[in-house]
Amino acid sequence: MRQQPRGDSRGILDPGRLLRDVRFRRRLPAAALRPYVELYWLIDWELAEPFEQRVLPHPAVNVVFQHGGGDGRETAEVAGVGRTLFRITLTGTGGVSGVQFRPGGFRPFWRRPVAELTGVRRPLAAGVVAGRRPCAGTDDERCATLDDLLLAWDPHPDPSTAEAMALAEEIRVDRGVLRVDDLARRHGTTTRRLQRLFLDQVGVGPKWVIRRYRVQEAIEQAAGGPVDWATLAADLGYADQAHLVREFTAAIGISPTAYARSLSRPASVR
Repeated sequence: MRQQPRGDSRGILDPGRLLRDVRFRRRLPAAALRPYVELYWLIDWELAEPFEQRVLPHPAVNVVFQHGGGDGRETAEVAGVGRTLFRITLTGTGGVSGVQFRPGGFRPFWRRPVAELTGVRRPLAAGVVAGRRPCAGTDDERCATLDDLLLAWDPHPDPSTAEAMALAEEIRVDRGVLRVDDLARRHGTTTRRLQRLFLDQVGVGPKWVIRRYRVQEAIEQAAGGPVDWATLAADLGYADQAHLVREFTAAIGISPTAYARSLSRPASVR
């Protein structure tokens, strides 16, 4: 079990600017929640000018608590797996306390097919929050509030959840996982069964998870410096560089070259 939260920038389109313009931290949940919850993410800001953040979502559900941002309201919502680029503009002063579940990890809390939430953001029932203030206090206090809230939700473990989470993690870390039928053979099952399992537990199919993780890795590589796109395409299992460029461009709206160029420009001209 992890002793530190994940430190990569996968999915964050301009991680350098995020770290410069707002206070962004990651924390681990209580030990009892780590089988299901990847991390807590905390953001606070005090901005003289609006700040737009763009994220290519992970194949995971988030529960998000936010205060401020211009109108001073406090909101709580469940965000299902996002298929498209997520944009949010932060203004004034505010903060967010977010929970990123592992792919499949929200199923024991939701207790229904997670595909119901895919591409959807739903207000969290008031009774779930029950007077708690996840955006108030120190980081330790905010995380303790999130721990209490999630533990009170009383997640019900399930063998199918454990299987789906393990398979999704395998896809994330193993570049050799390129095709669903290969993954099915590796585990002695069928592609149809994996499709049903992922839709129920994760919210999207296994092929989509494979492609999303590979595009996220390409984005992270581009943000880190010059990239040999032909070599990276081969490493990530694409048929050729053109295929990677098409998927990259479809995911974030600009080509890999344009994206890399945008990171080298001052924030004021982006």
